[in-house]
Amino acid sequence: MAARTLAALAIVVWLVGCATTGGPGNQPDPNAPPQAGGPQRPGVTPGQRAASALEGALMGAVIGGQMGPIGMAVGAASALIYGAVTGKVPFQSGPSTYGGGGYGGGPSERDREDALEHEIEQEMARQASLETEIEDELLRQEELLREIDRDDTLGAIDEPPLDSADPVPAEAALDPAGADPRSAPSAPRDRNLPPIVFDEEQVEIRKGTWDNDEDLDVVKRSLDADRDGAPEQVRYVDARTGGMVYKEQDRDYDGQIDAWQSYQGGQVDARQLDENDDGAPDVWEHYEGGRMISREVDRDGDGTRDAFFDFEGGALVEERHDTNGDGRIDLVVTYSNKVRVRAEEDTSHDGRIDTWTTYQVAGSDEIVLRIERDKNGDGRPNLFEDYQPNAEGKAQIVRREEDVNADGDIDVTSHYENGKLVRREVTDPGLVPL
Repeated sequence: MAARTLAALAIVVWLVGCATTGGPGNQPDPNAPPQAGGPQRPGVTPGQRAASALEGALMGAVIGGQMGPIGMAVGAASALIYGAVTGKVPFQSGPSTYGGGGYGGGPSERDREDALEHEIEQEMARQASLETEIEDELLRQEELLREIDRDDTLGAIDEPPLDSADPVPAEAALDPAGADPRSAPSAPRDRNLPPIVFDEEQVEIRKGTWDNDEDLDVVKRSLDADRDGAPEQVRYVDARTGGMVYKEQDRDYDGQIDAWQSYQGGQVDARQLDENDDGAPDVWEHYEGGRMISREVDRDGDGTRDAFFDFEGGALVEERHDTNGDGRIDLVVTYSNKVRVRAEEDTSHDGRIDTWTTYQVAGSDEIVLRIERDKNGDGRPNLFEDYQPNAEGKAQIVRREEDVNADGDIDVTSHYENGKLVRREVTDPGLVPL
């Protein structure tokens, strides 16, 4: 019994000694400066001390139990005191597994979590910087696209309905920029853009897709500046020559393609536009030598072209219109040297021309010189009106001739001064009232 008691006391002395010296094998450095308040245990929290004391008490009880009840009690008490003071479990190099962390046993779980959080914060800061760079690049690309739109093509064209009092359509709508409306517009120009702004992929265009007579291997270059998944511009480049063969464009940035261009020899030869945003083209243009040679328009959006403009030598030479949407041309205007010279019109919309108008230039204006009308619908004019400019330069009637009985001879001639009837001559006695 005495031997067991002495052994228990020895355990107490040994554990207390370990607690005051920092554990087995940890002797204080004789050269270290003295520290107030006894040995320091940096990084040990009260929670860790409590957990180590509990685990140490259990271990001490197990070890002391080999020497009887007294040894068990002494071992448990000693190990509990050791764990509470040091924050470590006796006979282990690290802290309690319940408390985590500690000192002397390598990096703790808390240290690893702190390091991981630090890495995450650094990555998030890097991502934020990268997002800022991307936003700056998108803004630059959007500005670039705006410059492209300013230089790319003619703007949207709004063509007002024809005025029945004036048979000449508003062809000035061909050029909203204010240039000569009877000059052939130049072909759209494509700005040179760096390849870095495009997403590229190799594609094959099947025969007939763009009226091409053979399969085409092209590089598809897409530019989605606002990153909404709908590119604002798609260019198709010949994989062998690098020349443009086709282009699609979303001009109003609504996510829908509204312009299509084809190329021949590196130059635009045709273009289609969707001006009413219904997804289908309503303007068809053709170019040759960098200048427009024809333009066709579906003004009412019914799928049928109802206005046609032809150019020769860089100038407008003829325009044709279906003014009532019945699918038949009822107005034709011709030009010479950019001057309107003649108009033919089907005013009754029966499919036959019944009015012919000739124009003259008075100062800077084009005014009516002569109008011929078919009054009885036989396809031949039988009413003739002559005009001259007045003091204000406006057309004013001076004479009117009419073949009343459609025999080919003039029966009634009326004379006007200042636009008012002053004399009438009747050559057919049968027309003179008794």
